[in-house]
Amino acid sequence: MKILVLGGTGAMGVDLVKILAGGGTHLITVTSRSERKSEFNNVRYVKGNAHDTAFLKTLLAERYDAIVDFMVYHTEEFKSRRDLLLNSTNQYLFLSSSRVYADSKTPITEDSPRLLDVTTDREYLKTDEYALTKARQENLLCESGKTNWTIIRPYITYSNQRLQLGVYEKELWLYRALHDKTTVFPEAIAEKYTTMTLGADVAMGISKLIGNEKAMGEAFHIATDKAIKWDDVLAIYKRVFKDVTGNEFKIMYVDDPKPIYEVMGNKHQVIYDRLLDRIFDNSKFLRAAGECKFESLETGLERCLREFLEKPAFREAPLKALAYMDKIMGERTSLSNFGGIKLKIKYAIGRYAPYFKLIQMLRI
Repeated sequence: MKILVLGGTGAMGVDLVKILAGGGTHLITVTSRSERKSEFNNVRYVKGNAHDTAFLKTLLAERYDAIVDFMVYHTEEFKSRRDLLLNSTNQYLFLSSSRVYADSKTPITEDSPRLLDVTTDREYLKTDEYALTKARQENLLCESGKTNWTIIRPYITYSNQRLQLGVYEKELWLYRALHDKTTVFPEAIAEKYTTMTLGADVAMGISKLIGNEKAMGEAFHIATDKAIKWDDVLAIYKRVFKDVTGNEFKIMYVDDPKPIYEVMGNKHQVIYDRLLDRIFDNSKFLRAAGECKFESLETGLERCLREFLEKPAFREAPLKALAYMDKIMGERTSLSNFGGIKLKIKYAIGRYAPYFKLIQMLRI
């Protein structure tokens, strides 16, 4: 098969390309914003911005058996390229998100209500927030008059480069832990059930839907059916962190998540996702894909955290949240940790401004 992977250099994309290349039967083209060399003879990387319509049209001058699209679009942008993508392939696999689902008191199936369809929050509906954006783009596929598409809805994925705690990426909670600082964590999130799936397992699941007739015109969430409380995720992190570093992971629970999501700017992600129990029924995917094993969260998270701690490397830490936690805990982060005067000033304002001005001033 000839397969085009748009935006295939992220965590899931890298794993998917390796899986597809391994059999040696596919010819795979992957878009990348930077120059990359392939370790596989049947994989070629094409440098360019897949958001650029001219670049995309050049790629789509040849037809593909399948296109796997990891790109994140604004709704109007996706609308303008939907037909181009669908007309250029036998199967278009669109990466959506399980954040599209509304609250559910039973395990979530692909037919469970979506937020876009049931929420009465008018202010929220005026936004193009991630969960709404993905649902609107799903609608565009359903309204296309074609059925050569497959919607994939991953939920929280993890790897040795992505380790989440509630709404925190490792650049916040693990960065703080390695600097002997306290992480502030909302108790209301800690008590909720979540589902975390190894990114490589999701990539394997995607590979089983490529060229699969049962996947045409259908949506699937690819996730384990094993759920765990965030507090139990934290317990795994704490145990592994102490075993590897010899230090305690410092945590302080707070009652109200509002100050945190105001600082981090992710109100809707907290309210409409992390404050909900997220438990999945993956039987539809398994019926289409056949046998597909998911690594247990306990062993997978431990392995990935240990691998990261062997050679820690962080992207830029979220300064607003870092400053907020330092402030309320009476802790400090040395300005030498921040490159550039603007970052130092931004942290200093957040950390040392009077508390009642904190939220407003952090918006600079």
